[in-house]
Amino acid sequence: MTFFLLLAALLVLLYLGMPMFAALFLLPLSVLLWVEGGLPALGEIVLGQIDGYLLVAIPLFMFMAHVMVRGRVVDDLYSAAFAMLRGVRGGVGIATVAACTIFAAISGSSVATALTVGKIAIPQMLRYGMSRRGAFGVVAGGGTLGILIPPSAPMVLYAYVTETSVGALFLAGVIPGLMMAGMFALYCFLTESHAVAPADAPPPENPAIAMARAGWSLSLPIFVLGGIYLGIFTATEAAGTGTLYAILIAALIYRTLTWRDLLDGVQEATRTSAMLLMIIAAAAIYGYMLTKLQVPQELTALVADWKLSPTGFIIAMMVLLFLLGLVLESFSIIMLTMPAVLPVLDALGIDKVWYGVLLTLSLEMALISPPVAMNLVVIKAITGAPLGEINRSIIPYMLMLALGTALIITFPGIALWLPRLAGYGV
Repeated sequence: MTFFLLLAALLVLLYLGMPMFAALFLLPLSVLLWVEGGLPALGEIVLGQIDGYLLVAIPLFMFMAHVMVRGRVVDDLYSAAFAMLRGVRGGVGIATVAACTIFAAISGSSVATALTVGKIAIPQMLRYGMSRRGAFGVVAGGGTLGILIPPSAPMVLYAYVTETSVGALFLAGVIPGLMMAGMFALYCFLTESHAVAPADAPPPENPAIAMARAGWSLSLPIFVLGGIYLGIFTATEAAGTGTLYAILIAALIYRTLTWRDLLDGVQEATRTSAMLLMIIAAAAIYGYMLTKLQVPQELTALVADWKLSPTGFIIAMMVLLFLLGLVLESFSIIMLTMPAVLPVLDALGIDKVWYGVLLTLSLEMALISPPVAMNLVVIKAITGAPLGEINRSIIPYMLMLALGTALIITFPGIALWLPRLAGYGV
């Protein structure tokens, strides 16, 4: 029960308005002072946690996505998907799902995916007669693919914390990500058949020309992920070379990237990275406190006393992660839960790559959970629509994400087949 009491205390501090990193610092420091009467060598603990080569990949992937967006390289993605699918029943919605899927493989961010694709796609979908609820829902739901389809910043952090292979995690996210994209597209196909081209719509663009124009955008994830899986470079090196590749495309091919865009990208990546490093540093103290209080051992014993099977424990954690996602963002949830959960995963023999995919799906559901999840706020900022209307639009997508999670719990091979095929020991 110690873990849940500490978690409740942390949530109270956050509810009172304390920033996440401050709450993660102050709570364990107070507990350690009370229990031990002193403080450990905090500098060594913090440095040991943040001195990681893999962490460099996170700001680089964020900067890479910023370059592609500011350079307007990704603008052609939706145009190409729309040209290919315009004549299909519900094609305007399916094109949005396709654009979200491809952009997810560039950005690694759900919020960036929803924002970038939503700005382009929502006006088009409404113009073609798609319902407002359908248009809002498909962008919010499609945006969640940003942290499941590789590269994914939360997956990089999870790999770092759990000492799991980034390549295995990225591969494990591919089939679940495509499965969820397929579910979203099928839903659009079944529910938005009435969406047709307006009388003043321009003639359809040649799909071959549209795809050729989007070729540079499509080449980036192939370059980054192909380099990782072929062993040419590590995940961190892939983030660096991918960023350079994105800059060359935007500056030399499209010629739309300015020095101001680069500076803004550096500032944005720096701000996000500073926030993340502060949370990781605070979480190092929090994890030390959990170890001193023997919380991992207590949680393992609790699972044994309740005679929870691995599946039962996974389901309980999915519910907890979803609830935490209503008040915390993904990086905080990973750093908050993994110090206590990791020993239990080892004790129950639960594959950490499989759990990482399930954790990511739970984070995806939290990103579109009412009342004020991040992707919903993004859509409100784009459209100005009432938040209540946006909240109702995402209910089918939450149910589909829950179904996808249930399928992967029941059939782990959905996530683990590709890593096994590539020779990872999962």
